[in-house]
Formats: sequence, structure tokens, C-alpha cells
Amino acid sequence: MKIRLFSCSLLCLIAILAMCVSVSAKEKLGRGMVALEREDGSLFLSWRLLDSDPGDIAFQIRRREPRSNRGDFTVLTGEKPHRQTNIVDRNPAKRTHVYELHQSSTKKWPKTSRRLARIRAPLSGAAKSYISVPLQGDYDFQKVGIGDLDGDGEYEYVIKQPNFNTDPYQQPGYWKRSTTTYKLEAYRPDGTMMWRYDMGWAIEAGIWYSPWIVYDVDGDGKAEVYCKAGVGDPREEAGHVKTGPEFLAKIDGETGKVVAKTPWLSREGFSKYNYYCRNFLTVAYLDGKEPSLVMQRGTYRLIKSQALDKGFNQIWYWQSTQEDEKYGGQSSHGLITADVDEDGRDELVIGAAVIDDNGKGLWTLQMGHPDVCYVADIDPANPGLEVFYGLESRQKTDGICLVDAKTGRKLWALKEPTYHLHGQGMAGDILADRPGMEVFVGERDYKKRWLHAANGDLIQFLETGSLTPRPVSWDADPQKEVALSGAIRDWGGEAIQPLRGRVIAVVDCLGDHREEVITSLKGEMRIYTTTIPSSDRRVCLMQDHQYRLGVVAQTMGYYYPAQLGK
Repeated sequence: MKIRLFSCSLLCLIAILAMCVSVSAKEKLGRGMVALEREDGSLFLSWRLLDSDPGDIAFQIRRREPRSNRGDFTVLTGEKPHRQTNIVDRNPAKRTHVYELHQSSTKKWPKTSRRLARIRAPLSGAAKSYISVPLQGDYDFQKVGIGDLDGDGEYEYVIKQPNFNTDPYQQPGYWKRSTTTYKLEAYRPDGTMMWRYDMGWAIEAGIWYSPWIVYDVDGDGKAEVYCKAGVGDPREEAGHVKTGPEFLAKIDGETGKVVAKTPWLSREGFSKYNYYCRNFLTVAYLDGKEPSLVMQRGTYRLIKSQALDKGFNQIWYWQSTQEDEKYGGQSSHGLITADVDEDGRDELVIGAAVIDDNGKGLWTLQMGHPDVCYVADIDPANPGLEVFYGLESRQKTDGICLVDAKTGRKLWALKEPTYHLHGQGMAGDILADRPGMEVFVGERDYKKRWLHAANGDLIQFLETGSLTPRPVSWDADPQKEVALSGAIRDWGGEAIQPLRGRVIAVVDCLGDHREEVITSLKGEMRIYTTTIPSSDRRVCLMQDHQYRLGVVAQTMGYYYPAQLGK
């Protein structure tokens, strides 16, 4: 009996160890340290807290002259342990300084320390709330992908330019002939261009035709770029691409060279151009351990989906007709990766339907295509995650609704007709006096706008305003602000931070746990980052699994701000 118990325990231990070995290494992040001048002449510094940091970690900031001896420095954090992930240098000299971030322990402070990061801060005497990344020409860009392309622990930026878009819908005012080809360009934060990849004339210049993502799928510690690709110039006389081979291409993140290809999902079975020209691409941890690639073709009727491992081997294939017609036409403008059933494996929220990690349908609303779709812990009163919807298709009722992400059960819905809910809407905790998150959506042509509380209470009804306010974690309170009307502001409030350029993304890519706003100007990418001190101590958002994969998905379809999974 004892031998059997020992054998069972040993086998269990071996199984646990095997699971630990098989789990892919997490993205290895550095401290993302940033230093910016403020209007009062002080210097704001912030850095990342990582989920691997010990609970008693404390920080020390040392300021040095650029050429000073190692022992010649000024400690800005004082004699007590500094647990926050930001600090203000109130009296910086008006010249370049080197700031060093050191790690210590609250128990051993200040006897031991280890340098974590170092940044050179040239002081000009002019306040600047953004980092400027110059581009290689007088153009703007449409999308930005974020990943560590060279394995140094800090993010690089891949843009898709120019900002031209056309839609496959064959009605006047929608589809336009492409005037140029899309280019993907990789930049370091200092503006150094790493490479340029031309997507070519086989990829029409529209979001639906050109899905691409940035992520380390192969596990070598360096992010790759994956994109839809074609061959040559297969355009018809009018400019449509209806024939020719199609591929998923893997691009080396350091060099920009194509290193592998596999066939894209076929056009077969789609009734017309408008339906087969709608494509998506994302990453999901379908087994809970390793990243997989997921391609999708189709939105409004037939939908095809294929999951691939890092070697482009098929994991599963799914199409809407395999289940029943209830899954057809349920897709949104993007794919959301989330563990909706809490089994440790990712599902795909394709829109008003969910595909389980095993490539089988989990549930469907049968309500058609949603323009607005967010997955998050929106309502704290409901266990697990929820999905917020705004349906594009005309509905007699329930066109705005919140559903349980595990089952698709409606928690509440707007009980009046809707005609064409449009844009990306919003889901974010923007009001302190309401529990959970607030959700926002509007009609395309009828100027109606609804802001609901997490429990479904109507907070505000408007007949004008943006359809796409971008929630952003910016100041020192727990609520989010919004990037709206050329500035970051509290909901309904005055501007806190003016913004120049078109907002491309909101993402925690630098400094502490608060988010940056990336904008596009002619010849320039700007990364706006907060200079407001905060005593809050939180792990950087990019180490939240759902948030990180939400950032990955932002380049493959319409833009939807990433949401936390916990």
C-alpha cells in the first residue's frame, strides 16, 4: 500500500513538473523607465513594477552627472524605502543627468541594492509630456503594433502606413481603388528605423484585407510579425484582388525578412467579394500554455477559422456551417481572446458568438454582427467576465446588451428599437459613484448616445458626441479618464492633457501601470505619458494575460482598447 501511494505521489510530482516545463516563458520585460520635464521645471520619472518582483521590493533613484565616478551620486528617494513606481525630481540641474533605478528590500534597506535601469535625461527647460519618434517621411500611419523585437526587454513599435482605408462593401462611398501599398515599419523608441516591409499590391489597402500582429509566438524571446500576404500584382482592371495565392507570412522581428509562409484560408464557399475579403488574425493560448495563431475569414455570413501552432501545423479548423446556421454572420470587427469559462484556456469571442478552445462553438446570440464588443469584468455583481454589445444590425429590442461571457445569458438589455449601433463605443470605469464599469454606445445616423452603468441603469442619454471615446488610465485616482476631442479629460470634464494628432492606441507601454496614448502626426509618432505622481502600486498592465493579447489584436481589425482579464 505504501509503495502504491509513493508511486502515485511520484507520478503526480512528475506530471506537475512536466506541466511547469511545458509552460512558455512569459514576455521578459525591463523597467520601461521614462523621464519627462514638467511645467514647474521638475522632472518626473516612472518605471514598471513586474509580477515577478518580491512583495517587499523597494526602489532607490540615484542621480549622477554623466561622467561622474560611481560613488558620486545624489539619492532622490530619501533614507526610507520607496515603494512607489514614480518620483519627481524637484530640483534638477539644467543639464543632462543620468538617473539610475536600484532595487532593494524593505527589510534590508539600504544595505543591499541592485541596479535595474538607467536613463539619460537631457533637460531643455521645456515641459514635454510625450516621447517623439520621427518617421522616415512626411506620412502618417494607421496602426501601431508593440513588441520586443530584439529581446532586450523593452518594446519596439511597428507601424502600418499610410493611413488609407477602403471597405469591401460594393456600394458608392465604400470601396475605393488602392492608391498605394501598405508598408510595415519597425522603429526603436529613439527613432531608429529597423526595417520596412512592403505588403504589395496583392493586399488591398484596407483594414479588412490586411490583418497583422506583433507577438513572440515561437518562444525565442523576440517578437515576430505575422501578416496576410500575396504574390505579385493580381489586381483586376478596376483594382479588385479576386484571384491569386494568399498566405500567412512570418516576418523576423529584428530584420523584417519573411522566414516562413503557410496558406491562408481559401475564398471557396463565399458567395461574393464583399464576404471573402474580411480577414482577421490573432493569438490565443488554446491549451493554456503555448501561444497559437488563429486566422479567420468572413464576418457577415460564412465564417472560417483555423488555429495553428508556432510551426504552422493545424490545431483545429472551424467554420460556421459545421455547427448550424446560428453561428453564421455573428462576427464583429475583430477577435477577442479571453478565458470566458475559467478553465485556464483561451476562447475566441468572434462577436456575438464564442468558439471554445477546442474549436467548437460555445454559444451564440443569433443577433448578427456587433460593431461594439468588449469582454471584461464589467459588472462586479455577476461572477466572471461579461460581454458588452452594440449590434450593427437593426433590432426591435436588445440591440444594446450585457451578457454573461460564460453562457451568453443576457444580464440586461435596452428595451427599445435600434437601427445601426456604430463605432467602437466604450467600456471603462469612468465614474467613481457607480460600481463596476460604465458602457457607452451610439447610433450611426440618428445621433443617439447611451451611457449605462454596469447594472444596466441609464446614466446619460445624449443626442450628439463622439462614437469612440477612448478610456485611459492617466491620473492618480482609480477611475479612467477618456481621450476625447483632442485631449485627455475626466468624463464630461475639462482637458487635463492636450493631444496632438490622431489617437492610434491606448496602451501601458512605458513607465508605471498607467497607460500611454499613441498619436499619429505627419512624419511623427507621439507617445504621450503621464507626469502626474501617484502613490498607487500596481503591476504593469501588459502582464495581465487578456490585456496583453488585447493589445496584440489591435492591429488586425478595427481598434478596440484592451481590457483586463482580472
